Amino acid sequence: MLTLVVVALLVFGPDKLPGVVRDAAQMLRTVRGLAKDARSQIKTELGPEFSDFDMDSLNPRSFVRKNLFEDDDEDERPARPRAEQPRRPSGAQGETKPTYDPDTI
Repeated sequence: MLTLVVVALLVFGPDKLPGVVRDAAQMLRTVRGLAKDARSQIKTELGPEFSDFDMDSLNPRSFVRKNLFEDDDEDERPARPRAEQPRRPSGAQGETKPTYDPDTI
């Protein structure tokens, strides 16, 4: 953060920096207002059947966190037993080793 302040001070100078900060803050307020209006317009356009729709679920960070990092789905699924294959003794005469791993098929 301090680095940004120093770079901004060097680029804009001490006399223009307060005006640039003021303009940036105003632009940020405007963008936030536009986003808030867009959210409310989307909710009203979707209608009452989507009243429980969570707009934050569209955020990529929350989507990844919900679908990749939560373990709720694993607890609900029953564990599938792995198919057991009979083991052959290794080194039997006349036996060739397979060129693939039979467990991966």
